[in-house]
Amino acid sequence: MANTRSAKKMVRKIETRTAVNTARRSRIRTHIRKVEEAIAAGDKAAATEALKIAQPEIMRGVTKGVTHKNTASRKVSRLSARVKAMA
Repeated sequence: MANTRSAKKMVRKIETRTAVNTARRSRIRTHIRKVEEAIAAGDKAAATEALKIAQPEIMRGVTKGVTHKNTASRKVSRLSARVKAMA
């Protein structure tokens, strides 16, 4: 358990940061799921719209330090390829 004042403060800060990061990660997953559901439904217009909304959200996770840049790029690339493959 934290003993010093600074260590106790760090515990509080980490709790807050963890909550924020969890919420961000959840938002990203929700947007990815919406794109995948549109792809599964076969609705290309909805999938394209969902991807337009999801892409900035995924990349925002990179700038906030939630995900790695390459991971986010890979996810966007694979989603866009699947949307493009719908014909």
